[in-house]
Amino acid sequence: MAIVNNVNEVLHRIRVKLYPNYLPKVEGAYIARTNNEATLSVEDVCAALKNRGGFTGNYDDLVECVRQFFNETAYQLCDGFAVNAGYFSVHPNVGGTFDKVTEGRDAGKHPVTFRFRTRAPLRALAERVVVDIEGLADSSGYIDEFIDIATESVNEILTPGGQFSVSGHKIKVAGDNPEVGVYFASAADPSQRVKVSGHLAENAASKLIGVIPALSAGAYTLEVVTQYTHGGSSLKEPRVITFTPQLAVITP
Repeated sequence: MAIVNNVNEVLHRIRVKLYPNYLPKVEGAYIARTNNEATLSVEDVCAALKNRGGFTGNYDDLVECVRQFFNETAYQLCDGFAVNAGYFSVHPNVGGTFDKVTEGRDAGKHPVTFRFRTRAPLRALAERVVVDIEGLADSSGYIDEFIDIATESVNEILTPGGQFSVSGHKIKVAGDNPEVGVYFASAADPSQRVKVSGHLAENAASKLIGVIPALSAGAYTLEVVTQYTHGGSSLKEPRVITFTPQLAVITP
């Protein structure tokens, strides 16, 4: 009689580091955050499909087709259609509340956002992911959460001119170096950074509240540059605290 062993092959790995948990109403001493090496572009994914996935067509044609697909997806989303891409779906959403049936839509009060939902194939893949815990992260400072107050979006959307709230550890903006401040850096060109101007409504070690500057449509990375440290004295040189998830300005 043959003996059949069910062996689950390791298909995917995610590397994480542990951070002290300062989130209210969340139990546990530590929380895990992915240890991302880089954010992949359309070109990067297409190159992987060509080199690893066995795609036999023309690479440039593949990139162009994928870009056209996403452009059309965005067009259909902005026309009110939800899009099911198999592994995930995207749904347009109008936020806020209306006081009466005849009330018109106010762009500030009723922002248009897009919500992502995982589908069954991606959830099935997630069950096969192995998580490698690489110990404690550098606790000299980190950003835990970004909230776009206008849309109530968490770690996703940027609304230029609207307020934002950032929570984390040792993120207070302090020091006399001219580089100190809160920045939104273009994901396409990190050297292009827009600094948050004006007074921060809240500037504490664990929370920042300010106004999002005028930003064009695209993806951005949040950076906090500070000389803050516990004990009253400032660091000799500023340190940069970068928030890994990309934040997006979406023009309806």
